[in-house]
Amino acid sequence: MKIEVSDLEFEKKVLEKSEKIPVLVDFWAAWCGPCRILGPTLEKLAKEYEGKFVLAKVDVQENQKWASKFEITSIPSIKLFKKGKIVDSFIGSIPESYVKDFLKKNNI
Repeated sequence: MKIEVSDLEFEKKVLEKSEKIPVLVDFWAAWCGPCRILGPTLEKLAKEYEGKFVLAKVDVQENQKWASKFEITSIPSIKLFKKGKIVDSFIGSIPESYVKDFLKKNNI
């Protein structure tokens, strides 16, 4: 499952939702080349792992509140939330096999 999340919806769609299911947040921007490379990989895996996690896309160009709160200085920046807290993260475009390893390491 993939969802678009704005600053106003972040608490409900990410923090609250992560109480029940892991939420992988992709902080990205349309102008970011590495974001355009990683995004389709994350979306593919969200479909492949259907029901095991939610992929939340946050466009930092339009939604800066939470990106600032989490000190996002480089994108793509990926944060995994469980029980309302960040449990793991990575920065940059990485190969699909590495994303799968990241998910496996986090019991997804």
